[in-house]
Amino acid sequence: MHTLVGWHIEMEFREEGERTRAAALVRLADGTEVRGHGNAQRHPSDAEQLRVGEEIAGARALMDIASQMLQKAHTEIDQASGRTSHTLI
Repeated sequence: MHTLVGWHIEMEFREEGERTRAAALVRLADGTEVRGHGNAQRHPSDAEQLRVGEEIAGARALMDIASQMLQKAHTEIDQASGRTSHTLI
């Protein structure tokens, strides 16, 4: 049996001078919402490339979400199994 599950991700960026801030939101199939944040800062001598700042800040926001989701998964494993699980990364 195959089950198709989708996650919906929203990402917003805010440019503040030389800093780019990203906020990400993932809606999981169980209705849980996980939010993550990331920042990037351009060195004053670097050329202005908004896309690069967005990519870095966005990646950091997604890494924040990934960390939270790993913790969520391990908490669910621990509750179901009655023992402590450990991440392999």
